[in-house]
Amino acid sequence: MATYRQPLRLGLTGGIGSGKSTVGQMLASFGAALIDADQISREVTGPGGAAMPAIQSTFGDAYVDASGALDRARMRQLAFSQPLARSQLEAIVHPMVALHSQQRIQQAIQTGARLIVQDIPLLAESGRWARQLDTVVVVDCAEQTQIERVMLRSSLSADAVRGIIASQASRTARRAVADVVIANDAHCTLEQLQAEVRQVAALFGL
Repeated sequence: MATYRQPLRLGLTGGIGSGKSTVGQMLASFGAALIDADQISREVTGPGGAAMPAIQSTFGDAYVDASGALDRARMRQLAFSQPLARSQLEAIVHPMVALHSQQRIQQAIQTGARLIVQDIPLLAESGRWARQLDTVVVVDCAEQTQIERVMLRSSLSADAVRGIIASQASRTARRAVADVVIANDAHCTLEQLQAEVRQVAALFGL
């Protein structure tokens, strides 16, 4: 196995409903420092979040809920119907997520983390990550499995989930950037998934 700098920087990605977040939590349980871009995004768009003044100024009060957070359902509908709105939202949120992520990475380095896992939903869609990561792990499953999982956990219709999947990188594109692929299809139990993740953790020194 190649010799990596310390700490190792691992990019974790996968389509909606793939189980990426579950894999990230499992890696954290084996000792990795987990930097979750989705969680940071929720923080900066939550009540009093750093992104909210710019979101309110750009999109108006209709996209802010009663708690002062982003109205995610309304924004999701706008973003998927109007590409410009999606670009505007990303231009506000993504730099803040990047800044907070970098701060947490520095904290992980200072505390002696051996493996830093960056959970990056749009890793395959962005060309900027290659220089920042040592290795990429992709959580992969069939599209029908994605649809069923997301419908079980949310109020979204099958067509809405298909729209989200279509807006993300294809399975082929994600697998093309992967150094390691974790298979998490419908037949995979949590115990089997954990065994796969344990092997990956061992591969990277945990």
